Amino acid sequence: MKKFNPEFLDLKNFWDNKRQPNFNNILKVLQRKKPDRPTLFEFFMNLSLYEKLAGEKYKPTAEEIPILKLIIHAFRNAGYDYTSVRGSNFSFPCGRENERNGKTISMNEGIVIFDRKSFEKYPWPDPDAFDYSRLERLAGELPYGMKLIVYGPGGVLEFVIALVGFDSLCYMLADDPDLVADIFNAVGSRLVRYYEICAAYDTVGALISNDDWGFNTQTLLSVENMRRFVIPWHKKIVETIHSTGKPVILHSCGQLERVMDDITNVIKYDAKHSYEDKILPVEEAYERWSDRIAIFGGIDMDFICRSTPEEVYMRSAAMLERTAGRGGYALGSGNSIPGYVPDENYLAMISAVNGI
Repeated sequence: MKKFNPEFLDLKNFWDNKRQPNFNNILKVLQRKKPDRPTLFEFFMNLSLYEKLAGEKYKPTAEEIPILKLIIHAFRNAGYDYTSVRGSNFSFPCGRENERNGKTISMNEGIVIFDRKSFEKYPWPDPDAFDYSRLERLAGELPYGMKLIVYGPGGVLEFVIALVGFDSLCYMLADDPDLVADIFNAVGSRLVRYYEICAAYDTVGALISNDDWGFNTQTLLSVENMRRFVIPWHKKIVETIHSTGKPVILHSCGQLERVMDDITNVIKYDAKHSYEDKILPVEEAYERWSDRIAIFGGIDMDFICRSTPEEVYMRSAAMLERTAGRGGYALGSGNSIPGYVPDENYLAMISAVNGI
């Protein structure tokens, strides 16, 4: 392992990055094999960091391609073999207006479905009615060797909670489980179709099914209800994507230990992303589960924010050393890179791929 050098944090190192994207590296990780070189994974970052990595300012426009081009440049300069992107603007409208402003929101805010009548009146969106052409138009913008990894607008459980409210969902599970099943079916079937559309594009190399399932101590719903309402729809999402020959990454926060067998053996996700030290450090997760599923990211968000760049670099490099001989690991944060993460600490983390 190379010693940490503050020069690693100079953005010029990234603007002049000679490392060429090669999506086969991340495919090898997804297959739990050793990539040809240390490989990075991040769900998404933030606009300020995208601008710094790309070396250019974003000029707001109604067109969607310019911002996506900037994100592609940022991912490429940072050393990623892919760029993450939404397939379209498909989503499920609800009353969570504050979410758009980046504010913390209650899991009971903005609910729009209360009973059978409101369920039937809800304007259920048609995934086929949205424009997915960005996935084709970006073909000419992708550097040679790079692919897109498409993520969803949210997940099955997340959207049901957004539409119904967490407290109301808990009552509804006892009072009207048939209505609960219908709501999950309405959300799940549409997300399956969204992923079916996205997976068909040649530019797309893999997909992310993003759906937070847990608190710090347990799943949001009982394991029984997870298996009754949530897991079957995730199984259909994965089967739909796998039928196209493409892998699927689960991004899910929370304590999921009691459903890991479902994730690996029933749903058959190719990789798991999102780890927190206070739940299970990624080092331990790798030792426990890497023989069944690829481990993505995991350098704890709180650790990245509170530590020095050298400490972040050393932990990241140590994780790469731990996994180098066995494979099935891509380096990244435990969740994502929002604006409050110090830029220098993020750069220290990804610099670790050059220190092995």
